[in-house]
Amino acid sequence: GRQVHLLAEGRLVNLSAAEGHPASVMDMSFANQALGAEYMLISAKNFQPHVYTIPATIDKEIARLKLHAMGVRIDALTPEQDKYLNSWESGT
Repeated sequence: GRQVHLLAEGRLVNLSAAEGHPASVMDMSFANQALGAEYMLISAKNFQPHVYTIPATIDKEIARLKLHAMGVRIDALTPEQDKYLNSWESGT
């Protein structure tokens, strides 16, 4: 007959037997996809066929909400820190 090979004790293989992403990471990925799709729908008239990145404002809002949900509080950047952060031209 037939055989069934049970992997990872029947759990989600990518979470228990590999280097898969946990739900705490996937929720941000899904939020990025959903808010990116919403942004694209709202702004569709401004787009040409092209690959676009998610606006930084959406990424930052998702990060802020995730940290808030985890009970993490962060400081606001000073104007000097913000200027420095946005002044780079190439990375390492």
